[in-house]
Amino acid sequence: MDNQLYLSSSPHIHSGETTERIMRLVIYALLPAVLVSLYFFGLPALKVLLICTLGCVVCEALANKLLKQELTIKDGSGALTGILLALNLPASSPWWLALLGSAIAIFIGKMIYGGLGYNPFNPALVARVVLLISFPVQMTRWTAPAPLTTGIDAVTAATPLGEMKMAVMLTGKLPETANSGLLDYFTGNMGGCLGEVSSIALLLGGLLLIYKKVITWHIPVSFIGTTLLVSTIFWLADPGKYANPLFHLLTGGLLLGAFFMATDMVTSPITYKGMLIFGCGCGLLTILIRLFGGYPEGVSFAILLMNAVTPLIDRSCRPKIYGLAEKA
Repeated sequence: MDNQLYLSSSPHIHSGETTERIMRLVIYALLPAVLVSLYFFGLPALKVLLICTLGCVVCEALANKLLKQELTIKDGSGALTGILLALNLPASSPWWLALLGSAIAIFIGKMIYGGLGYNPFNPALVARVVLLISFPVQMTRWTAPAPLTTGIDAVTAATPLGEMKMAVMLTGKLPETANSGLLDYFTGNMGGCLGEVSSIALLLGGLLLIYKKVITWHIPVSFIGTTLLVSTIFWLADPGKYANPLFHLLTGGLLLGAFFMATDMVTSPITYKGMLIFGCGCGLLTILIRLFGGYPEGVSFAILLMNAVTPLIDRSCRPKIYGLAEKA
């Protein structure tokens, strides 16, 4: 009777992965983009990063207390949400906007559904979209990059996507600078949100996540590939009106979204086939919003819209159970 047999549901073999380790690896992967944003935008960027990160952690602890839950801030998901939110905000964001965004991300985007693992939408993107719709002036006040600036006498500047959208709306043609600043776009020497300004830093972080098997290649490749494919079709049809695919790759939040936002394990499909469908949908919606929508950027809206259909994708891509006959 001493040798008892215990029965439990699968899985019976643990991979060793923990939530804390995954969140820590994602934060490490974001460090290159964080450092580049600090280099180009200086103290204002640091202020936004600190307020968002601390704000999200405090809001999550407060939500745990109000809901009488175990404290969950030790898993790192709150801090990661804060960093992602900060990277989706301009360096000129006032303190109250960053703090309000933190509260929206945690209370409305995450904890109202029950916490990590239950939220249907990416919390940082929920906050970004709410802030963008509610406070468009503050959310579109861009600062020109100035290495090691302290933020004093900062010069405002439009984003490349904003310049393109405005020029096409007014003249029906691309601005002259649309295809001439690709090197600056690649290194991060342009206006935009903190996490939009360095393609190389985001690529390094994304490749680290794939190498460490935190994410798979399916969503980033299908997301980026679809965006490039569709933008190439429009560019070949009318190169005077539509920017080349490299412009769309290197500007805006495409790389940040593809590697760090769309790949959220909670809000994206669980099968490889579903991930490919999800990524293709994100890419298609992104380029359609950029070219024909009212906003110059479409990554946030595209990912949230695809988050909404993730359960349907999972249902349609559900693998067949071996030996189970299909219903007539």
